[in-house]
Amino acid sequence: MSEQRPTLAVIAAEAGVSQATVSKVINGRSDVAPSTRERIESLLRSHNYLHPGRQGRARRSGLVDLIIGGLDSAWAVEILRGVEAECAQRSVGTVVSLVPPGEATPSSWAALPVLHHSDGVILVTASVTHAQRAQVEQAGVALVVIDPIDLPGNGVPSIGATNWAGGLAATEHLLELGHRRIATIGGRKEMLCSQARIDGYRAALERAGIEVDRDLIRFGDFQHEGGFQRAQELLALPEPPTAIFAGSDQQAMGVYEAARQAGLSIPQDLSVVGFDDLPTCEWLRWADSPPAHCSCFWRTSPWSAPGWSSRPNSRSGSPPPRPVPRRSP
Repeated sequence: MSEQRPTLAVIAAEAGVSQATVSKVINGRSDVAPSTRERIESLLRSHNYLHPGRQGRARRSGLVDLIIGGLDSAWAVEILRGVEAECAQRSVGTVVSLVPPGEATPSSWAALPVLHHSDGVILVTASVTHAQRAQVEQAGVALVVIDPIDLPGNGVPSIGATNWAGGLAATEHLLELGHRRIATIGGRKEMLCSQARIDGYRAALERAGIEVDRDLIRFGDFQHEGGFQRAQELLALPEPPTAIFAGSDQQAMGVYEAARQAGLSIPQDLSVVGFDDLPTCEWLRWADSPPAHCSCFWRTSPWSAPGWSSRPNSRSGSPPPRPVPRRSP
């Protein structure tokens, strides 16, 4: 006698829960306790259970989820712009969900794509837990992570800028200008992209035979305020730096403000290098002290939709571009 596909009743009985609870897990509902969800998902996998409506994943919704922590920065807007443009070329709709990093739990985002049967998820600057990954996989939804906070695990595609190479090249640019006391302001310590950019900075100094001064390494949040606060600390040192490599353009703008309040001119008194090459950086041409050759921004944008594009703008392993000067007219 051929083996029959397990029913909800069989799964529910083995898990010691109701059929309604099993159905909630299958359909991505968030109102199930984590331990119960994990037990049910384990049984579903062991029985090779497939939802009747999703066998073979033949039906496509024409929707891709973009899950991001916020749209309050120019960098996030560039991500959205790139994903939307790439999806539009393929007649695919984009569903944007704002989930702050501190709330990136299975109940806050992993169920979102399932509710409208999304074809794929692009998760921006977040970590992916085992429970989140299992829930998305169970729903048959593809997952790609942009600049993951930590290693997303085997089998989860991710994309990011050439972070280490960017940090190296930006610092080497400042060294070529004659600077020897160079500071850096990274993002949050736990973020891989932040660590990689600072590692590139360290490597450049070590290759030049310059000892790394820990007092010149600060961590912010990739935002304007973080760059401003950390730059104030650096410029208040008994021996302040003559150049600062900011881990993002947003932070570089904060450095500009700190320098202005300290009465310093850029680039006469302080050189600044950012990372991202955001369009808003064009406005720095018209600052009171226009940036010249030693104030430049790393080109990594615009982004295309990873996983749906064969030509991502800054693919790992590709030759890194040189810093882009912002010259005054």
